[in-house]
Amino acid sequence: MPKVIENVGCPYCGCSCDDVRITVSDDGKDILEVENVCAIGTEIFKHGCSKDRIRLPRMRQPDGSMKDISYEEAIDWTARHLLKAKKPLMYGFGSTNCEGQAAAARVMEIAGGMLDNCATICHGPSFLAIFDNGYPSCTLGEVKNRADVIVYWGSNPAHAHPRHMSRYSIFPRGFFTGKGQKKRTVIVIDPRFTDTANVADYHLQVKQGHDYELFNAFRMVIHGHGKDLPDEVAGIKKETILEVAEIMKNARFGTTFFGMGLTHTDGRNHNIDIAISLTRDLNKISKWTIMAMRGHYNIAGPGVVWSWTFGFPYCLDLTKQNHAHMNPGETSSVDMAMRDEVDMFINIGTDAAAHFPIPAVKQLKKHPWVTIDPSINMASEISDLHIPVCICGVDVGGIVYRMDNVPIQFRKVIEPPEGVMDDETLLNKIADRMEELKAKGEA
Repeated sequence: MPKVIENVGCPYCGCSCDDVRITVSDDGKDILEVENVCAIGTEIFKHGCSKDRIRLPRMRQPDGSMKDISYEEAIDWTARHLLKAKKPLMYGFGSTNCEGQAAAARVMEIAGGMLDNCATICHGPSFLAIFDNGYPSCTLGEVKNRADVIVYWGSNPAHAHPRHMSRYSIFPRGFFTGKGQKKRTVIVIDPRFTDTANVADYHLQVKQGHDYELFNAFRMVIHGHGKDLPDEVAGIKKETILEVAEIMKNARFGTTFFGMGLTHTDGRNHNIDIAISLTRDLNKISKWTIMAMRGHYNIAGPGVVWSWTFGFPYCLDLTKQNHAHMNPGETSSVDMAMRDEVDMFINIGTDAAAHFPIPAVKQLKKHPWVTIDPSINMASEISDLHIPVCICGVDVGGIVYRMDNVPIQFRKVIEPPEGVMDDETLLNKIADRMEELKAKGEA
């Protein structure tokens, strides 16, 4: 008899939707139906029970081919190379539960290496701005129940976070927003006319790379100097700026969602800094919050886990015993790779080969490269060792942090392929093996 599992978490984007409904076979090995989830989330669940999943670690051979090996061999090889390396780097964690991220911290403390996550190439600038200027944020539940003005600045949730608008921001009817979209004003600020802009009341097609100027213009209006604006700022007419600023000022509860359109354009952390300052200005006359549109379903996790472990959320240097250090630009993954400082690389829960600059990948490829991931991707195909693991939210549970930093308990819905380990177990076994080798004097 098939079994229905309610309130399952989706392992795709930062929305971490936890209302998914899964129907599994009576033997607990196959997923028969997936409900309340986007198309991408559905594919992840279906991949979990795919017969094509990798079930054993694969080691590259001298002729370039990949050969199946045991988990014990993979653990020993990884542990020995970590101890041998002078500056190993473990990077990724967008698709790893918090338990696995804590275990990774243990591994890299023993190895005396570098620890970094995907924020280093996406929302790292947001962290820098938050350090300097605070983070007047809220939960997604508060947005759903209270917000009557929604701003999407430099983000396109229609593609990147498919259920964000329907579950949390524009369309849902909340406690104080009973009429849903009819009583909400949606503003999209983006240099392109995106599918998100297509459902907006206002689309401000800002000139690319000039977001900071537009933030400044809004702040001038909030401070009563709107008449001093030039006829056009950052490609937006003065009249439009004044009209949108008036909507912001009169909001009962407003929220700005910002994405990599701000962190990856000219200004970077300064864009986020002034966005936070605008939020503070608006709070003098209204109620406003701001939130980063985090990409992966648990990319907020390492920032939380490592902050309470080491005091820093990313770009961690653990080369000095009992002393963590963070300095983006010096200790960030791409910068270290470009300088060829890393002599072993572990790619976990992401695809650095696809996302890093090609020169950085070429430098990392000169040294031992391990990929820990349930799926085949570009990183696994250029690795010296690929170790498959369970998929959090499919065949292993665990804690993940939603984009608003709310922890969600993800559930296991099917049994993993026989013998396949989860991230936490694998990393702890690597750490145990490293300690054994050090105790024997083989390090």
